[in-house]
Amino acid sequence: MSNIKKPALKRRRVSSSATDMAAAISQPGSIEINVKGAYIIDHEDDDEGSHGSGSGSSSPSSDHGAADEHSPQHHKRDIRLPNHTAVVSHVAADIGGSLAKVVYFSRENANAESGGRLHFLSFETEKIDDCIEYLRLLQTKYNEVNGVKANKLSVHATGGGAFKFYDRIRERLGVEVQREDEMSCLIKGLDFFITEVPTEVFTFDDTKAEDAVQYQETRSDIYPYLLVNIGSGVSMIKVSGPNEFGRIGGTHLGGGTLWGILSLLTGARSFDDMLAMADKGDNAGVDLLIEDIYGEGKSYEKIGFSDKTIASSFGKVLKRKRQAEKQAEDGNGLSNGDRDSKRLSQGGMDDGLQSNLVGDGRMFKPEDISRSLLYAISNNIGQIAYLQSEKHNLKRIYFGGSFIRGHRQTIHTLSFAINFWSKGTKQAFFLRHEGYLGSVGAFLMGRPVNWGRKGSVDPDGKEETLDWR
Repeated sequence: MSNIKKPALKRRRVSSSATDMAAAISQPGSIEINVKGAYIIDHEDDDEGSHGSGSGSSSPSSDHGAADEHSPQHHKRDIRLPNHTAVVSHVAADIGGSLAKVVYFSRENANAESGGRLHFLSFETEKIDDCIEYLRLLQTKYNEVNGVKANKLSVHATGGGAFKFYDRIRERLGVEVQREDEMSCLIKGLDFFITEVPTEVFTFDDTKAEDAVQYQETRSDIYPYLLVNIGSGVSMIKVSGPNEFGRIGGTHLGGGTLWGILSLLTGARSFDDMLAMADKGDNAGVDLLIEDIYGEGKSYEKIGFSDKTIASSFGKVLKRKRQAEKQAEDGNGLSNGDRDSKRLSQGGMDDGLQSNLVGDGRMFKPEDISRSLLYAISNNIGQIAYLQSEKHNLKRIYFGGSFIRGHRQTIHTLSFAINFWSKGTKQAFFLRHEGYLGSVGAFLMGRPVNWGRKGSVDPDGKEETLDWR
């Protein structure tokens, strides 16, 4: 992705004191977050200098030995909240079928009046005990910073894991676990990103070489829209207002499908490994393209298909396998990558069959397989999203979920699908924190109904209200 064009930085006036905001606490873990002036900070380009251990913003695990394969994956970008000065006595977790996503707040430079920031990290759900241990470290650090008189740290959890691991989290941490509705959290989180965080939302069009990524400013006229949340599976939610939404469709072919099939077909051990392989692959090695049917370099322009358009995902596999099997029957051997087939192939192989093999004896490169399957699943989601948006007359389509991960090929495929099928009448939007809609929503659910800027106090003593009902 291209470098992020950050909004011009300027000194932000703190609009509420710690005392004012603390007065909003109605129960442990319930405080109205002052989101005024929120903006994104890249870890590698932190414009406000060090925010080390004194602020609570460094990883609590950094004091407990070197990172290993069980360490969480930290998102590269924090969200700065310069005007929130009160203690935040809760953390949030969105525990899905594949990943558990955590969001927590820390003070900036150990100074309450400097505001703070939101941190984002994720764990594989199968390592939920590591996630709970991380929450325990956050709990310890919270107690060290705020003292014994502070409210106990609570956990706001959403997703299926909020129910599946409810007892385990409560027992290990000894805290109250507030379970939040999953769909409500998704919408609350997305609304926050769209309306409060500049350059969070973007569009993508790689036909514009220099300006493929176009970052969006915050907006208030956001409804109606379609949210396509791509996790292990896919949910499509029509949103007509803050509390007016419903699931209108989806598909079970999502991130879990890609992860599962590629774990069978390739040596990748993680989702990121699979995306890295897809980056290096060429789907033309396994997919049947329009040019394979019409001739090299030829397209079907009448219906808008270029020569590289996929006619059939994995459409070349059967033909190439049959060719190899036929040659094997003729005594030339067959190789599909396993040890027995390699042993058989040593007896002799003609140049035609040998040319179909890659360096390790496989007929198809894992990288090509990865790219093909990524395209297949992404194209399928894109077309279903278009059909749902057409049926419900929705022009704006937001794609969220950990399947995307800022991956250029995935974003291109989804954006292209919406633009192609809608003939440019609908717009696909993406987010820089696309995997954290639910966890951010759960974090914000810690507030009374009118969360956000309600309760902030400006220098003139006037209350600034943001009604989300």
